[in-house]
Amino acid sequence: MKVTVMSVFVDDQPSALRFYTEVLGFVKKTEIPMGPVSWLTVVSPDQPDGPEISLEPSEHPAVKPFRDALIADGIPWTSFGVDDVQQEYERLRALGVVFTQEPTAMGPVTTAIFDDTCGNLIQIAAQ
Repeated sequence: MKVTVMSVFVDDQPSALRFYTEVLGFVKKTEIPMGPVSWLTVVSPDQPDGPEISLEPSEHPAVKPFRDALIADGIPWTSFGVDDVQQEYERLRALGVVFTQEPTAMGPVTTAIFDDTCGNLIQIAAQ
């Protein structure tokens, strides 16, 4: 078993696509219109055939209270691996990304958490 697609609920797909590609550096893999929304995925440019992130519309009524609770507790929706958390933190801050946790060493792992502007906190981590 392996991860092929993971979902990140987003408030607005076009805005999320811009943020995830232009700011975070992912590339669009799939966009299939499905009425007012799309099946929309992005991938790492280093793994174009690797796991996809589905930028999933957040319209289901269970999503808002769940995400609100995660944000209130400072819990990230998911985690993305980076080579150097401090370097990525500085790059993203220079692009205007707001962090809720600066780079923090946690034993063998360093993490930081940012607001993805689409309704989620996202962690970056490196060993």
